[in-house]
Amino acid sequence: MKIAQVLVMAAAVVGCFFVSVPAGSIMAAAFAIVTVMQINIDLKRRKSLMRLCDEIDKILHGAESVDLASYSEGEVGILTAEIQKMTIRLREQNSALRDDRELFREALEDISHQLRTPLTSLMLIIGTLRRSDISQEKRMSAMREMNDLLLRMKWMIETMLGLSRIEAGAVVFQREKLSMNQLIRDSLEPIAISLELKDIAVKTECPEGLFIEADRRYTCEAVTNLLKNAMEHTPSGGSITISASDNGVYRGMVIADTGCGIPENELPKIFDRFHSGSDGKTGYGIGLAFARKIICSQNGSLIAGNLKDGGAYFDMRFYHSTV
Repeated sequence: MKIAQVLVMAAAVVGCFFVSVPAGSIMAAAFAIVTVMQINIDLKRRKSLMRLCDEIDKILHGAESVDLASYSEGEVGILTAEIQKMTIRLREQNSALRDDRELFREALEDISHQLRTPLTSLMLIIGTLRRSDISQEKRMSAMREMNDLLLRMKWMIETMLGLSRIEAGAVVFQREKLSMNQLIRDSLEPIAISLELKDIAVKTECPEGLFIEADRRYTCEAVTNLLKNAMEHTPSGGSITISASDNGVYRGMVIADTGCGIPENELPKIFDRFHSGSDGKTGYGIGLAFARKIICSQNGSLIAGNLKDGGAYFDMRFYHSTV
């Protein structure tokens, strides 16, 4: 009870005694009763607060379940409701952090696994180059193989870093008007020599004047990754068809190949980073995961499927409005 309240009530009691003794007695008795009731209420509130502090201490020490349901009335009840909200939010954040740590651990394991093979090959090649009896022809062949392995490792690391930056929200996509025909030409350029060496024909079906609003650099990289995947799964003498269109809802591009297609049970997983096929040999690396992340981050979508006559396709769409 506050001192001011005590003083006021004491003054009232004294004043009543000046009026009459019975009135003063009644007021004194009322004062005593109110004082006892107030002390009892304060004790209960203090007890509730101490119990609440104990529950908060349990939360701070990682308890998964605490009893906050019994605090439902008065100011303590309001405080408890806010603490309950805070507890739920902390648990959600803790769960998200655990998920992030697990994803980070898996990513490190994936990178280590993917880099182990080329690193082992590089060590073997270096061992070969150390031999004094190696011919100049074999030496040049080994150097070319080393260069290819290093380029592959460089691409893998840069792609992984790019994917991580997008997922972390550190990439700002620059939207600009891109010609679909120019996008196709720019995307084919990095793999043009490989396509020629594998004798894979590329057919383009894209009307003039077809444009999309997207980031030039990242979108080109996404399309190149899709084309690279199609090339790797198309046998020599096969072909890749790139067709673009606009149906009023979205502008899209379909990349189809004449390869062996994708096993139906693998289709839901091929956009997972470093996903390996059920045969243990077919792999999809991180190129497809990176491509999908780039496209979906720009109000687009990317799906994969199989053609009726054989081969696989990737359907990339950029929507005119937010979906």
